[in-house]
Amino acid sequence: MNFNHADLFEAIVDVAGDRVAVACDGERRTYAELDAEANRLAHFLLSRGVQPGQHVGLHLYNGIEYVAGLLACLKIRAVPVNVNYRYVEAELRYLYSDSDIVALIFDAEFADRVAAALPDSVTTLVSVGGPAQAAVPYGEALETQPDTRGFGPRSGDDVYIIYTGGTTGMPKGVMWRVEDLFFAFGGGNPSGAPLATPQAVVDQAAAAGPLVMMAAPPLMHGAAQMGTWIAWWMGATIVYTRKFDAAAVLRSIERERVLTINITGDAMARPLAEEVSTGAYDLSSLFVVSSTGAILTGAVREELQAALPNVMIMDSFGSTESGYTASAVSGSSPESGMKYQPNANATIAVLGDDLRPVKPGELGTVAKTGRIAFGYYNDPAKTAATFVTDDDGTRWLLTGDLAVIEDDGTIRVFGRGSQCINTGGEKVFPEEVEAVLKGHEDVFDAVVTGVPDERWGFRVAAVIQPNPGASPTEDDLDAHCRARLSGYKVPKDYAFVGEMVRSPAGKADYRWAKSMFTS
Repeated sequence: MNFNHADLFEAIVDVAGDRVAVACDGERRTYAELDAEANRLAHFLLSRGVQPGQHVGLHLYNGIEYVAGLLACLKIRAVPVNVNYRYVEAELRYLYSDSDIVALIFDAEFADRVAAALPDSVTTLVSVGGPAQAAVPYGEALETQPDTRGFGPRSGDDVYIIYTGGTTGMPKGVMWRVEDLFFAFGGGNPSGAPLATPQAVVDQAAAAGPLVMMAAPPLMHGAAQMGTWIAWWMGATIVYTRKFDAAAVLRSIERERVLTINITGDAMARPLAEEVSTGAYDLSSLFVVSSTGAILTGAVREELQAALPNVMIMDSFGSTESGYTASAVSGSSPESGMKYQPNANATIAVLGDDLRPVKPGELGTVAKTGRIAFGYYNDPAKTAATFVTDDDGTRWLLTGDLAVIEDDGTIRVFGRGSQCINTGGEKVFPEEVEAVLKGHEDVFDAVVTGVPDERWGFRVAAVIQPNPGASPTEDDLDAHCRARLSGYKVPKDYAFVGEMVRSPAGKADYRWAKSMFTS
């Protein structure tokens, strides 16, 4: 199919323009209004010399401006680049330079950091929410431009980049063909067979009844961006809050009558469960809570389910490089290795070092072929190590997740091999230990890492954020873990913190956790 996401969006606008496309903290745009706003921004970027294939940074909190920026880039065949708003000057300098952006749209409150890190190659600046030195205010950029389309033809080969990672090193830009991206993230129909033609997507959107979906993660994370496209292909309204706050999220669910919400793991699930328990919100519209990007541990899932007894809670398996690939099997948990049923539309295998499928019960690496990303921007070495070709000529993405194939064809995933702790020759997966620690009544959050040890090579260490008012001791946690884990998996060191450091998407920051014991 020779189209990009802007083509599909415009076709949906033409049949459902009066429907609300996006809402953020009470501000809304219909499909037609958002299309007109994105057209103005696209014309502005063209007027500043942004060309097809060039990169435009989006350094923003969630909001209408973010999705208008995504659409504007794709309309002119430019490449949107997500920027982590938590990055400090050194990290921003790396990302701005590595991504080769020529333009940047940013929240004005980041102006000082932007100015300190910006390379000379960035010649166009647009500030959102207020003035900033050398930047054109967002409203001013739009007011001088037409709201009509008039753009050139687009292609399924157009590139979409999502920067990901950063917990164990600097982020990497995952590169997708837009056609592959469309199919890898549901093909317009995440619960069934992908839609084969653009017209099928448009017909589905036009026929859709009232449907409101919410993305709780930040749009600088791939899960929220993909959740947005999925919602639009279904003719739905997508809802955000500018920043993640449990009370703000629940107010939005109540106000917008949200049916489904996408979250990222325990870091979002636990505060939501606690806020729901206040009983202050009408959540009668909510039907599904889906976690992507980070798994829900057993204790937190139970807490969330108890708070929302009539809501379906789902766990999905995938990555920025692979797309949506599998769904968690009911009853499985990280404490014993999450079990996943591969998506019928995805070709998944567990491969050994020889790139051949392992036998049931043997440990290997989860891999996907077919609709996958095609590499990392500016990183041929990482691309070659992650995207490999077997002796039969099949190209595989090695996800880095270690797993076994069960006799029934499900996949039991233990965790990322890069985070696996080798202690005296035994392998410890942080996710398993974290899940057990979070099951302690006094623990709000836990991140487990390996620290150097003269005798064992590495030993298991845990950073703990206690529940408010609680003071768990090392002896308490040791006893709790020893009743549920083999001795070599039990943490030998603990660090207690007032607040856990995680990525904006809720993923563990293992660099930071390790520094708690090694700095």
